[in-house]
Amino acid sequence: MLDDDIKQQLAAYLERVQQPFEMVATLGADDKSTEMRELLAEIASMRPDKITLRTDGSDARVPSFTLQRAGSDTHLRFAAIPLGHEFTSLILALLWTGGHPPKVEADVIEQIQNLDADLDFEIYMSLSCHNCPDVVQALSLMAINNPRVKTTVIDGGMFQKEIEEREIMGVPTVYLNGQFFANGRMSVEEILQKVDTGAAKRDAEKLSAKAPYEVLIVGGGPAGAAAAIYAARKGIRTGVVAERFGGQVNDTLEIANYPGVPETTGPQYAAQLEQHVRNYEVDIMNTQRVTGLVPAEQPGGLITVQLDNGGTLKSRSVVLATGARWRNVNVPGEQEYKTKGVAYCPHCDGPLFKGKDVAVIGGGNSGVEAAIDLAGLVKHVHVVEFMPELKADQVLVNKLHSLPNVTVHTNKQTTEIQGTDGKVSALDFKCRAKGTETTVPLEGVFVQIGLVPNTEFLGDTVKRSKFGEIEVDARGATNVPGVFAAGDCTTVPYKQIVVAAGAGSTAALSAFDYLIRNSAPADNAGAAAVKETVTA
Repeated sequence: MLDDDIKQQLAAYLERVQQPFEMVATLGADDKSTEMRELLAEIASMRPDKITLRTDGSDARVPSFTLQRAGSDTHLRFAAIPLGHEFTSLILALLWTGGHPPKVEADVIEQIQNLDADLDFEIYMSLSCHNCPDVVQALSLMAINNPRVKTTVIDGGMFQKEIEEREIMGVPTVYLNGQFFANGRMSVEEILQKVDTGAAKRDAEKLSAKAPYEVLIVGGGPAGAAAAIYAARKGIRTGVVAERFGGQVNDTLEIANYPGVPETTGPQYAAQLEQHVRNYEVDIMNTQRVTGLVPAEQPGGLITVQLDNGGTLKSRSVVLATGARWRNVNVPGEQEYKTKGVAYCPHCDGPLFKGKDVAVIGGGNSGVEAAIDLAGLVKHVHVVEFMPELKADQVLVNKLHSLPNVTVHTNKQTTEIQGTDGKVSALDFKCRAKGTETTVPLEGVFVQIGLVPNTEFLGDTVKRSKFGEIEVDARGATNVPGVFAAGDCTTVPYKQIVVAAGAGSTAALSAFDYLIRNSAPADNAGAAAVKETVTA
């Protein structure tokens, strides 16, 4: 089942199991049940003193298995063979069930344990989805640490009938107590915010009580992380407030153009960014949305950052590194059919459209790469590009044209995404030259048309371009004293990870220089006192 190298690594991890637990499987006579039995038997054989395999389960989903710690009432079930991207999720679930402590803040575990409602989660995932493991691991952690939380992890490829009945067309998708709960990547903190009704008020009070920072970074992507590292290395009080550490990097499957890092994935790089920042004394405030910024009354004074939960943070300087998000095509049907055929991540949701006809809107690098990836999974791909020619690199265009199941439509304007019975059924577009209209029957539309800066919360406080980008100079300074900006949210050209990281470093150094120049004695008497002390 597992190769020798994987077995050796898994056996080393399982040495950390401290408490006995059972794996209780519900199996049938099908091939997947045989595969699951082999996997679980191999795991049990590695720690027979701590891990027991039973095959007398009675779950409605076949095959499936539960992890049950001896002497506790835990409810974590896998209706899946968690390999691929979910193999790490399986290892962590085994370790946590076996008493190995998770690398999670103590207050998060306490918040999980204090949940006082019955929560029955079902998470649908695919083994090729790089966004799914975060949610699987978060909900697994909750089930293991609170007996009132139940979590079932379901492989949509194995239980296709459920996918069709619930009309799930994007993963990860989570149901709570039988009702739709959320879709997309979420951290455990984000999930807790949604189910713990008192969390927002407690967070607001805790955050507002924090002492002022010398540098506060808004955003936790490459620009924000670089700014935090450079600021912290100056020995000054540094904080990071972010909705999701790593930002949009979390949604990037492959990174192969960062100097010195030949190849990595977005989630891996995001995790490394956070770990690097945590190596310093940086106060990270994750899952917090910023809604406003109030400039200081005078240079060197305190700038106020307002939060969605009602809390506020204060700092003598601020670095805005809020990044950008996928641009919407803004046609009828897009919002209505999101997660019902309209998708933005081909790597995550592509497997759900196996054997179906789909479209990719956008002919830049991201759109053409998406089409190439999808062509290996789906029946046919239609690429719809607004301009007369595809804008992607020529090597990608050449590859795209070599594929037999791809049709390219250039100089076409998307006009509507149609739906039937609550899900996508067709795409309408018209020829910009002739005005003729075309309707293509299909079941999926992947939007890949660029980015929008996350700067709306600034209003007129900070000067922005007509595209919403924060205007900065060569030092990353904005028009507001003490406020700097970096990365994809700014007017800096080339929205690349390495560019954002460099800009974040520049902004932090500029903020430090600003602090130095605005902390000198306010009058000559103060300067004289310093001189006298030094002379003495």
